[in-house]
Amino acid sequence: MKYRNDRYGKPMPVLGYGCMRFTQKNGKIDIPKAQEEVRRAFEGGITYYDTAYTYPGNEAAVGEILEDLGIRDRVNIATKFPHYRLKKTEDIETFFREELRRLRTDHVDYYLMHMLNDVRAWKRISALGIQEWIRAKKESGEIREIGFSYHGNSDMFKQVVDAFDWDFCQIQYNYMDEYSQAGVEGLKYAHEKGLPVIIMEPLRGRWLANKLPDEARKRIDAFPVKRSPADWSFRWLWNQPEVTCVLSGMNSLEMLEENLRIAEEAEAGVMTEEEMALIGGLRDDINSKMKVGCTGCRYCMPCPHNVDIPGTFSAYNRRYSEGAYVALKEYFMCTVLRKDPTSLVNCIGCGLCETKCPQHIEIRTELKNAGKVLENVFVKAGRKIVPLFMKY
Repeated sequence: MKYRNDRYGKPMPVLGYGCMRFTQKNGKIDIPKAQEEVRRAFEGGITYYDTAYTYPGNEAAVGEILEDLGIRDRVNIATKFPHYRLKKTEDIETFFREELRRLRTDHVDYYLMHMLNDVRAWKRISALGIQEWIRAKKESGEIREIGFSYHGNSDMFKQVVDAFDWDFCQIQYNYMDEYSQAGVEGLKYAHEKGLPVIIMEPLRGRWLANKLPDEARKRIDAFPVKRSPADWSFRWLWNQPEVTCVLSGMNSLEMLEENLRIAEEAEAGVMTEEEMALIGGLRDDINSKMKVGCTGCRYCMPCPHNVDIPGTFSAYNRRYSEGAYVALKEYFMCTVLRKDPTSLVNCIGCGLCETKCPQHIEIRTELKNAGKVLENVFVKAGRKIVPLFMKY
């Protein structure tokens, strides 16, 4: 296993274990199977295990497995705090104590504010005393490092990075998200600020491994260097020195062994021009199936009416490449789950964006087309329900 250092010089494995995708059996996590997989992961050098308060049964499973294997003190647990459920200051400690109990531990190594997609959400919980609470927990050792996970655009990501003295962050990033969500701009910004960056969704839920279009598969097969689609995806990430650790939701020993093998060869700056061109070709093959030729350059932003134009087009395109569920999930997470929604319904048709678009996209027309697909009854209902359950 290769390692890259965190903010304080502590080695982090380039491959982390995303525990959210433990195998389910009869509606519950298959503990014996997951335990064998975690055992092998630990033997292979994986010391970073990621879970969250809101993953059903997951924290408890991680706690049980690490305790049974007797390795809790030899690994790092990363879990996430459901800040959007806070109603009063006392809730902060209540949630944290429950997480420690589930995890069967007295401290969390890497603690994240879960889906901190809007700086206003941070200001709200800061008013409830979260900053003072974090400092006290770090001083007591109950929290070793503090960070946040993020789904949103790069502009808001920078604001969240600058809002606190974070130790690390976690973003969705892969070769198809290079210019969407936090993107490469956010990755480099966090790195310049001295923050280690943890990567989630390196394969977009295995889609970049198992569901590539035929043209992309043929391109990979014809390339002189023989590697799997997953191998190319991971290598593209680890080729970037700003990437610290890549999470993978491994739920089979076969998947685990493949990822361990790839991680053994993880190096920054070693991909050749031909290999980078291959990745570019794969991106083109996938984009050829897209509805809108948006590159995510963000020249159209900021929108004066707070529409996340690149984020909307990213979700719209995913509807035709990965299916309705994936598209609606991205659209909802990136535009609705925030204090000030950035949904396409905000558009008044002013056309300012079209004067800036280097691709000369008819943005107003395409937003209307996207709305027919993305603004369904579930999203509309969710927009009304979210404020009732998520506090900002």
